[in-house]
Amino acid sequence: MVGTLLLRGMLVGIVAGILCFAFLKVVGEPQVNRAIAFETHLDEAKAKAKADAERGKGMSMPKEEPEPELVSRPVQAGIGLFTGVMAYNAAFGGLFALVFALTYGRMGDFGPRATSALLATVGIVTVYIVPNLKYPANPPSVGDPDTIGLRTALYFAMIAISLAAMIGAAMLRRRLLRRYGGWNASLLAAAAYLIAVVAVGLVLPTINEVPDQFPAVVLWQFRIASFGAQLVMWTTIGIAFGALTERTTGEGRLRPKVAAF
Repeated sequence: MVGTLLLRGMLVGIVAGILCFAFLKVVGEPQVNRAIAFETHLDEAKAKAKADAERGKGMSMPKEEPEPELVSRPVQAGIGLFTGVMAYNAAFGGLFALVFALTYGRMGDFGPRATSALLATVGIVTVYIVPNLKYPANPPSVGDPDTIGLRTALYFAMIAISLAAMIGAAMLRRRLLRRYGGWNASLLAAAAYLIAVVAVGLVLPTINEVPDQFPAVVLWQFRIASFGAQLVMWTTIGIAFGALTERTTGEGRLRPKVAAF
C-alpha cells in the first residue's frame, strides 16, 4: 500500500512539476532576467567608479577580463530550470504520499480527498509561507555571495523549526481533543504553533541584503512568482493525489480505524 501511494505521489509531483515549469517560464524568468540586468549594471557602475578613482590618483587600471560563464543563461532558464523543478516536485510528491500514509485516518473522519487537501494546506503554510515570512525569496543575483551559506542554513533552520512546531501542535491537539472538543482543540493547537514560530522568528537574525537601488516592483513580482509556483505545486498535489487515491483504491477499503489526531 505505501509503495503504491509513494509511486502515485511522485507521479502527481511530476505533473505538478510540468505545471510549475510552465508557470515559472512565463511569470518567474522575466523577473530573474531583470534582476540579472540590474546586477550587471551595478557591477559596471562600481567598476567604472573604481577606475575613475584610480585614474584620479594617476594610476592606471588593468582591464579585467570577464569571468567565463560555467552555465549559459539560456541553459539555466531551459533545461536547468526544468530539471530542478521536476526533481523538486517529484520529491515533494513522494514525501507527501508518505505523510498521507502516516496520517490518513488519524486526523479525523476524513476521506482521501479531504485528507489530501488538508495536508496540502498545512504543508504550504508550514514549509513555505511561515519560513518565507522570516526569510523571503530573493532573485538569484541579490545578496552577498559570502553569506549564502549562512542564509541557506537559517532558511532551512526556519523550515525545520516550523515543521517541529506543527508536529507539536498536532500532538497537543490530540491531547486536548477529549477535554475541549475538536474545534477548541484545533484553535488552541494553532495558537501554540503561532506562538512558537513567532518567538523563534524574533530570536533568529534578520538578513536583508537587497540593495537600496533594487527595483521594488521586480522584487515584489519575483516573490509573487515564487509563491505562485509553490501554490501550483501544493494545489496540484493536494487535489490530484486525493482524487486518484479515492478513485483507484476506494475510500471504504483504504480507510483504517479512525483515531482522531
